[in-house]
Amino acid sequence: MKNVLIVEDESLVALEISGYIQELGYNVIGIASNFTKALDYVGKSAVDLILMDVYIKGSKDGIQTAQEIHKESDIPVIYISAFSDDETLDRAVQTNPVAYLVKPFNRKELQVAMKIALNRKKRKQESTKILYQGDVIFDEDFSFDTQNEELIYSEEIIHLTKQEQKLLKLLVEFKNSVVSIYEMENELWPDKASNENTRRALISRLRAKLNYKFIETIHAVGYKLHI
Repeated sequence: MKNVLIVEDESLVALEISGYIQELGYNVIGIASNFTKALDYVGKSAVDLILMDVYIKGSKDGIQTAQEIHKESDIPVIYISAFSDDETLDRAVQTNPVAYLVKPFNRKELQVAMKIALNRKKRKQESTKILYQGDVIFDEDFSFDTQNEELIYSEEIIHLTKQEQKLLKLLVEFKNSVVSIYEMENELWPDKASNENTRRALISRLRAKLNYKFIETIHAVGYKLHI
C-alpha cells in the first residue's frame, strides 16, 4: 500500500481528501498543516506521494516546502490549490509537479494524477536500480569482481576462504584455458610440497559454491573454467 502525505492547513479539506484517497486504497501517512510538520513526516516516514496545498500557513508556502523536500528526496508532488494565477503557476512549475489541480478539484482527476505519479516513481526506481554484478560474467546468476576478488551470486557475495579466492582468481585469469596442476599448486602452495588430497578438497569446495558448474577437470593435466 502506498503512503500519501497530505499538506493542507484547512482541516475540513484535509479530512475530505484523506477520506477519498483511503477509499481508493492508499494509506494516508499523515496530515501536515505547515512546512515544519511536512518535513518532519518526510524525515521520519516512507512517503511515496505528497498532495500539497500551495498556500499554507507558516514561514514557507507549499511551493517552498516542495523545494526544500526535493533537496533531500524526489518524492512526487501534486499541488491542490484555489489559486491559478500565472505567477503561482510559474513558481509551481519550477518544482516539476506531477499535476496542479484547482479547487474545487475533480476527484477523478486526482485519482488519475496519483496513478501517474506513483507509476512514474516506480519506473524511475527501476531504471536507476544498479545491479550488483562483477566484471567477469559466468552466467545470469554468477559473476566475479576482479578488483575486490569477490564471487557474486544474484547480487549477493558468496563467502570464499583465502585459498578458494586464490584458486578462483587463477581460474578466472585463465578462463576457458587449462590451468595445470603444477601452476595451481605453485600459485596456492608455493612453499609446500604438493598434496593431491588438499588440492582435490579445495576444488570440491569451490565447485560446491559454484553450484557444480563451470569447472572442468582435465584428467592428469589440470582444470578449466568454462564461462
